[in-house]
Amino acid sequence: MTDNKEQDTEIHPLKSEEGVSPASPAKKGVCLGGSRLFHLSSWRTVAFFASLFLCLTIVFAFSFIIPCPVRPVSQRTWINTYRDSSTYTFLAVTDANNDKVMDVIFAFRGSNGSLNASCSNKGFSPCSFLVAVTGTNGSVLWKRSLSHELLWVQCGIENLGGLEAAGCLVFNSQHLTAIDSRSGVTLWENNNTLELKQLAVKVPDLDGDDVGDVALIGSAENKTKVVIVSGKTGQQIGTDADPGLSDVSGHVIHVTSSGSYYILFKKDSAVYGYALKNIVAMAIKMPGSNTSNIKLQQDPKWEEMTNSTSGSVSVYNSGSVQHLLKMGIQGKTPENLLLVTGHWVELIDGQSLSSLWRVNITKVISEPVFGNFNNDGVPDVVVEDEIGNGTKKVVILNGSSGAVLWEVEMMSSSTSPKPSTVNTADNRSAFLFWGEVRGKTNTTVSLNQQDFLYLLHPSYPKILLELNNSTENIAAFKAVLFEKSRHACYVLLTGPTEQSETGSVSLSKRELKEDVTLSRVVRLSQEEGFSDKEVRDSFLMLQYSSSA
Repeated sequence: MTDNKEQDTEIHPLKSEEGVSPASPAKKGVCLGGSRLFHLSSWRTVAFFASLFLCLTIVFAFSFIIPCPVRPVSQRTWINTYRDSSTYTFLAVTDANNDKVMDVIFAFRGSNGSLNASCSNKGFSPCSFLVAVTGTNGSVLWKRSLSHELLWVQCGIENLGGLEAAGCLVFNSQHLTAIDSRSGVTLWENNNTLELKQLAVKVPDLDGDDVGDVALIGSAENKTKVVIVSGKTGQQIGTDADPGLSDVSGHVIHVTSSGSYYILFKKDSAVYGYALKNIVAMAIKMPGSNTSNIKLQQDPKWEEMTNSTSGSVSVYNSGSVQHLLKMGIQGKTPENLLLVTGHWVELIDGQSLSSLWRVNITKVISEPVFGNFNNDGVPDVVVEDEIGNGTKKVVILNGSSGAVLWEVEMMSSSTSPKPSTVNTADNRSAFLFWGEVRGKTNTTVSLNQQDFLYLLHPSYPKILLELNNSTENIAAFKAVLFEKSRHACYVLLTGPTEQSETGSVSLSKRELKEDVTLSRVVRLSQEEGFSDKEVRDSFLMLQYSSSA
């Protein structure tokens, strides 16, 4: 028996001597533990499905219940017409309603009933209106009537009135008004006795309110005066500064390589530079005035060139100056200076003031514009040169050397606006200009009635696209990217510009690709072997860029 029991124990080692498994109590514990695990597993299942349901609910809410921002739908073409009116040559483009689509600000003269606004209560008729319209469809965003004849408007001034958005300055009848470009409301007003024929310049913060200020250049008793006003409040800072000049016809603000600010004054035959630090010192010269917080400096190199008697730097004195422009090069400080005289176009170095290149011309008939023709990182210069007999030559000059990159002769009109450019994604530009390319037939009469708009891209230097034509007087024209890196259009403002004349004033926006589809291909040479359809298709595939 004993042997059988031991044998049975060897066969069933977990059984006790009483024939009961020693693990039986443990099995009871395992069952109890299993029960607890079962309850725990149930709670985990509930938590899992609850979390899954919550996640699905959130996804559903964000996908359907909470709508995504609706991107504005821009009409390719729109036009606004104002009857019995006349217009100004002012045209500005900015995002006035913060929808990431550029809007248009312009001005015109009209009757009291225009735009359902009146200025008869201000004792002035006809009214002058400043209007902002949306770039998407041309509807009015805001409007304001002006009680006196408008002399000039300047938009795009950052932080005006202390706002984050850019504002506009409006000057009429010795009355300067700063307005919010988003709403048209008045930010501040300044009554000034100066004759302000020229636009203002933005200068650094001079009164310590963390908002950049504004310098106004005008004349009083045949003397040039500089008035500095607070960009935040419009209050004058100090008194009128007198740099000792007369007959100034233009100005720009220039920053040297050391970060020093200079105001460059353009006279008929020369350009003179005055340190902003010295002008501020003239304005704030009252006893006890604290100027320690004004952080301005003078450039050491420019001070070596300063005349000790006049306090000015002779920037240029080699001929009659018609235009003075700044030409910026990405990554280079300072900007170079482009001067147009009666006989040549010249680029001078913005630091050393030495001549970089000079090109002889006959007579420049419009202000030059900049674009990129050869993709070398240096802006090229578009010049319209009158060559006689109602003909002009449109020339694109190499910004690096002044060499002619491209040119074409065409019939000219006195009402043609200056050219415009828009950047393309290949680091070049599309060039737009008005005139009429002479064909095989005699077209010497037609330009008295029509202006033609042409599009050029460096990919096809021997081909132009004739996009549009106009029989109206063109007051202003501008090529614009209405949305970042897309929606390339041009804005056209037509109508009489004289106060004594009235007629139909039209403001229109047209998408370039829309006009390309309907364009006429003009071949400057028969060497190009592309069909008209291939040319249009290539222009339709152009991608545009917001960066230079």
